[in-house]
Amino acid sequence: MDTVPARAVALYRLIVRPMAMDPLRALLTAAAVTLGVAVIVAVDLASEASMGSFRSSLESLQGSASYEITQVGGVPETVYGDLARLAEPLAFSPRIEGFALLPETGERVPLFGVDLVGDTTLGAMPRPDVSERLEGTPAWVGASLGASLGASPGDALELIAGDRRLALRVQGVLDFPGAAAGGFVVMDIAPAQRALGRMGRLDRIYVHARGKEWGRVRGEARDWPAVLAPLLPPAASILPAGTGTEDGRRMLGAFRWNLRMMSYATILVGAFLIYNTISAYVVRRRGQIGIARAVGASRGMVRAAFLFEGAVFGVLGVAAGLVLGRLLAVGAVETVGRTVSSLYVSSTPGEIALRPWTVAVAVVSGMGVSLLSAWWPAREAAGVAPTEAMAGASLDHEVRTGGRRAAGRRSTVAAAVLAVLAAACCLAPPVDRIPVGGYLALACLVGATAMISPRVSLLVLGLGGRWLTAPLGVVAGIAARGLAASLGRTSVIVSAMAIATALIVGMTVMIGSFRETVVHWIEHRLQADFYVSPAGGGASATMDEAVARKLEAVPGVMEVGRFRTYPIRYRGTPATLGLADVALYDRHSGIRFLEGPAPEAIWPRLAAGGGVIVSELFSYRHGVHVDDTIRLPLGADGVELRVAGVFYDYSGERGFVIGDRNALLGHLPDRRVSNLGVYLEPDAGFEESRRALARAASDLEVVVTPSRTLRERSIEIFDRTFTITYALEAIAVLVAVLGMAEALLNLVFDRRRELAQLRMHGASMRQIRGLILVQAGLLGLAACVLGLVFGAAWSQVNLLVIHKQSFGWAVQLHWPGTGLAATLGLIFAASVASGLYPARVGVRLNPVEVLRGE
Repeated sequence: MDTVPARAVALYRLIVRPMAMDPLRALLTAAAVTLGVAVIVAVDLASEASMGSFRSSLESLQGSASYEITQVGGVPETVYGDLARLAEPLAFSPRIEGFALLPETGERVPLFGVDLVGDTTLGAMPRPDVSERLEGTPAWVGASLGASLGASPGDALELIAGDRRLALRVQGVLDFPGAAAGGFVVMDIAPAQRALGRMGRLDRIYVHARGKEWGRVRGEARDWPAVLAPLLPPAASILPAGTGTEDGRRMLGAFRWNLRMMSYATILVGAFLIYNTISAYVVRRRGQIGIARAVGASRGMVRAAFLFEGAVFGVLGVAAGLVLGRLLAVGAVETVGRTVSSLYVSSTPGEIALRPWTVAVAVVSGMGVSLLSAWWPAREAAGVAPTEAMAGASLDHEVRTGGRRAAGRRSTVAAAVLAVLAAACCLAPPVDRIPVGGYLALACLVGATAMISPRVSLLVLGLGGRWLTAPLGVVAGIAARGLAASLGRTSVIVSAMAIATALIVGMTVMIGSFRETVVHWIEHRLQADFYVSPAGGGASATMDEAVARKLEAVPGVMEVGRFRTYPIRYRGTPATLGLADVALYDRHSGIRFLEGPAPEAIWPRLAAGGGVIVSELFSYRHGVHVDDTIRLPLGADGVELRVAGVFYDYSGERGFVIGDRNALLGHLPDRRVSNLGVYLEPDAGFEESRRALARAASDLEVVVTPSRTLRERSIEIFDRTFTITYALEAIAVLVAVLGMAEALLNLVFDRRRELAQLRMHGASMRQIRGLILVQAGLLGLAACVLGLVFGAAWSQVNLLVIHKQSFGWAVQLHWPGTGLAATLGLIFAASVASGLYPARVGVRLNPVEVLRGE
């Protein structure tokens, strides 16, 4: 029978015809694979699109630059003159960069200053038309911004940069390939310095090597950083061009990996469903398998037939998943983009496009999971002896007898071993900030869940059957015994549902803990009554210190705290330096320390100029602790400062270093501030003070915000950040519910003779419906019990390993009792609901026809 026609006949009779006769269950299984693949595709497309504009317009303007020179507080513009006179085949491009606000729309756009006169690397970049005198500073806008504003040459354009309102005159529209999708504004470097308050300073200087080969002169490689170093201040850095972008990509890497791992969990739930479906088909077709083997079908032919069935599910799932994933990405990209902009970098979502890599991941995940899930049932089908199969031996019976008991003991031991391995994996260090050990620990927990599932299912079914007999009658006992008799398949679907439940429980605890931690941190950190920031917005926006002096004169104001931030690099890694009025911290600070002496001993030390405090993230990333000395790239030669304390901080991904403003300003170029904290007198009325501050700031381009409003906005941003997480959890549950519905359908059809006999002995349709719904409830209860236990372990791995290694933040554990109860109740309700359609099928069976067929 080992011929092509014979193989085709066996394939048709064992797989194709049964699937055609039972399309609903095939569609349920394919739908689970579809959802899993769609989630993977949507997450990949959304994260890629959110990063699509991360390559900023500044990089579009940098051209062929191979290096960039930066310095904390800006590079003195005299350095540019020294470099331009260098007798080397190099060209230099000075840059000013920042953000500006469009008052009409509230949109923030990148604002760049370039040397329109002396920069020879700009090529075809247009120059100002000096023949015509126009009001306003000449500026050029990016093509997308020009299109959205309807701007054309000669039009007036108004922007707010920092605390200054700018009147610009559009000279032209620029269209650079790869420029940021949100548009940009380009102006000459001198007005850009005035607009952003950076007179005498440059944000960066790009270095271009002239010639066909970068960095080579007459065929010999040149070490350009070494050549340029003598002309630069000691505190300046010369790095490969685009280093800032690469820093951002590395920061976003952990975020994207966490999303990917959650999406893979969804397809994993689908894998259990495929396994359950094909296992059920194997049991149901044992007689047909035996006949096929008896007439000459080889084991390979039977194995290939059932692998083909898994491949069909995979093909259908991948094809539909690519389409659905593309549709889901449209909504997901906005959510992921908001998260990226809130936590990492300003980014405008780019184009959503299916790339070869995305398609390859979808095919590998969908087909791989389908084939791997089908392998074990196919192997068991191939191993069935003809006489055993034709005798109608039951796989489910074997689960509970003889060798299966030993297998149960082995699975319990295996679950314990996997749990120990999970604990061991948690000790592994991260690899390039990717918590590989944490992900392996989760994989071990998934395996332990699957291994222990039969034992937990039997325990829950036994207890549930006894407890429910009194309120529900004999139906509950029959339902529990029926599930126990089908343990080989019901434990698989319990595993799938438990994994989905564990995912949700783990993420609920993690998000709830993180939220409570952040809320407490915000409550302690925002001690001022009002906060004042530049209207232009952006992390680099600053305002004149005169704003603080003006607000200090407002009646009811006790004092005003000044704060300034600078982007710095420490040991090659980006960080943020903050300059604060430490004298106020002794009276008002809500900073909480995890290392160091009492706060009242720390502030005098900082005020004396001999120390700084560092955030937990900075300490974790660089191994810096109390009393260590760090060297910051400030001033002409850099400054060595001793760490006085390590504090909790959840404000960003770069790590914070805070020092006293008055002590460190001597090493920095200006006294401008990033934001102000306004503290009221104890007897000052809040509303009266708010109106007084608004009047005082009415002629200033600043924003006065009550601290309670900032708290509300911060929590709102936090909740938006995890929207995509909630969506992934919901899809995982939906896949598991599909699996439970499919498993219950299998039970209805496999045990239709028992249902028919119950009907013949007087059971009503209502009792049959109740029996199936009780079975659905018992399966959901077992999944909730198992999922709660492993979800608790999952949350610990998330908080203590994955989250810590990915982001460097310690999160205090909080058990959201109400949220967990609501989540488990929803899962249980979804489990019961999954039995509605199988119950409908069960009550419609004609007992006479069923028994006649048997």
